[in-house]
Amino acid sequence: MRTDVRLAISMTCLLAACGEDPPVTEVPEVAEDLSFPEGFLFGTAIGGFQADMGCPTPGLDGCVDNGSDWYAFVTSPATKISPMAYLSGQDPAVVGPGFWELHEMDLDRARGDLHNGAFRFSIEWSRIFPNSTDGISGYESLRSVANEAALAHYHAMLNGLRVRGMSPIVTLHHGTLPAWVHDGVGCHLNLAACSPRGWLDRERTVAEIAKYAGFVAREFGADVDRWATLDEPFTVLLAGYLAPSAERSHPPAVVHPSSAAKEVFVALVEAHARMYDEVKANDTADADGDGITADVGLVYAMTPASPADPTSSLDVKAAENMFYLYNLAYLDAVAKGELDAELAGKSAKRADLEGRMDWLGVNYGTRATVRGTSGPMLQEFTPLGTFDPQDVRLGQEDPRGLYEMLELAYRTYGLPLYITGNGLDHPLDDEDAGPSFLVRHLAWASRAVQEGIDLRGYFFWSLVDDYEWNHGMSRRFGLYAVDADDPQKNRTPRKTAETYGIIAEERRIPPELLVAYPAPR
Repeated sequence: MRTDVRLAISMTCLLAACGEDPPVTEVPEVAEDLSFPEGFLFGTAIGGFQADMGCPTPGLDGCVDNGSDWYAFVTSPATKISPMAYLSGQDPAVVGPGFWELHEMDLDRARGDLHNGAFRFSIEWSRIFPNSTDGISGYESLRSVANEAALAHYHAMLNGLRVRGMSPIVTLHHGTLPAWVHDGVGCHLNLAACSPRGWLDRERTVAEIAKYAGFVAREFGADVDRWATLDEPFTVLLAGYLAPSAERSHPPAVVHPSSAAKEVFVALVEAHARMYDEVKANDTADADGDGITADVGLVYAMTPASPADPTSSLDVKAAENMFYLYNLAYLDAVAKGELDAELAGKSAKRADLEGRMDWLGVNYGTRATVRGTSGPMLQEFTPLGTFDPQDVRLGQEDPRGLYEMLELAYRTYGLPLYITGNGLDHPLDDEDAGPSFLVRHLAWASRAVQEGIDLRGYFFWSLVDDYEWNHGMSRRFGLYAVDADDPQKNRTPRKTAETYGIIAEERRIPPELLVAYPAPR
C-alpha cells in the first residue's frame, strides 16, 4: 500500500483514537478568535436537479427538466418499485424548492442575510441540449440547437450574481446525464441490453460531455472564471455501479463489480481531462479582471477512514484500501496523470491526463469506520476490495476530519483548495445542531488557513432544503427550510443561517460563538 495512504490512516487513527466510536472533536485552540483572510470566499452550493424544480407558478415554462436520466429514474414506475433503486417513493421529481423561479429572492438572501460573496451552482446539460448533439460540432452549430430559453435563464442568473457582487463557481456536471446519453431506467433493468449506456458508452459520452463543456465555457465565459467539471465522480461509480444503497443510489443503480465498473472509472477520469481541455480552449474572457480567464477544478468528496478495530490487521488493511479507492485513485489520475485503470494499487502514467487541475474542491461530510472481510465482496472488482461498502459505517460527525482531508489534499497535490460542500441534515428537535456543526467545521478550516494550507473558500451545503437524490425532500440540508407541501415554497431561515451570516460578515468566528457552541469534552 502507498506510503501516503499509510500516513493518512495513521494520522486518522492518532487523531480519532481509531475506536468503534471516534470521540467528538474539539474546536482547535489556535487563536483567541479564528479569522479568515481578505479574499476568502464565503458561499453556499446547490445542484440544478436538486434545487430547480418545484416552482410556485403552476406550469411555469422551463421549470421542469424532464430530459435527464435522474428525472426518468425517480419517476418511472419500474424503478419506483425496484428495491435496488432505493427510492424513497413519496416525492416526485417536481417537488423541489423551486430555485428556477425563485432564484432572485434566494440570491438576495445569500447576499443580504448571509453576507456571501460567492455561489456555486450547476448548469444542467439536459437543459442546454435536450436533444442529441451527436455529429454536431462548432460553437455556432451547437448554438443553433441549444435551448434558447435555458441559455437566457442562466445568463440572467449570472447577471444577478454580478450585480450583487457575488462570484460564481459553475459546476458543469452535477450528477445527471441527458436521457439521450443515458437510459437510467433501462440500464437499471438490464445493463447488458440497454441503450444508450451513459458512462459505459465511454468514447461517445466523454466526447459529448467535453463538447458540452466547451460550448458552455464559450457561452458564459464572460461571466464565469471558476469552473468545476464534475461533482463527486467516485460517488457516481460507487452508488451507480458497485454498491447502491438506501444511503445513496444513482442511476443505473446496479451491483456490477466487474470490468464494467472499471470502464466507468476510466470514463469519469477521461471526462474530467477532456472537459478541462475544452473549457480552457473556449473560455477566453477574464470575468473578474485577475488575468486568469479559466480556473478549472473538480469537486470531490473526501472521507477519512478508521479501522473499526485498530488491533485487527484485517480492519487496518481494509481502512487503507478504502481510503485509497475512495479518495486517492481518482485524484491521482486527474492531478498527476497516474491512472490505476484496474483499481489495484498500480498506476501507469498518461500524459493526456496529467496537470489538468487548477484547484480542488473538497466536499466533506463524515468519517468512515471500516471493517475488513475475507469474503469476496468487492474482490471480483479489485484485490483491494477487502471490505463491504454496505458495511462502511458513516454518520460520525467529526469536524477534525475536514482538516485532515485538507492537509492531505494540499500535501499530496499542492493545489489551491475550496471546501465546496459541507453541511448536515438538520434535526427537527435541535435548533443548535446546525450552528454547532458550522462553527466547529469552520474552526478547523481556519486552522488550515493559519497553518499555510492554500484554502480559498467555504461553501455550505445547501442554501435551501433540496431534493436529496433518492431521499427526495425528506432531508433538511438547507440554511433555509422549505416545506415541500407548501405551494409557494416559502423559505424559513434556520438558526444556522443567522450564525453563518455573522461569521461571513465579520470574516471570523467571534469568541462568543465559540463559547456558545463548544465541542463536548
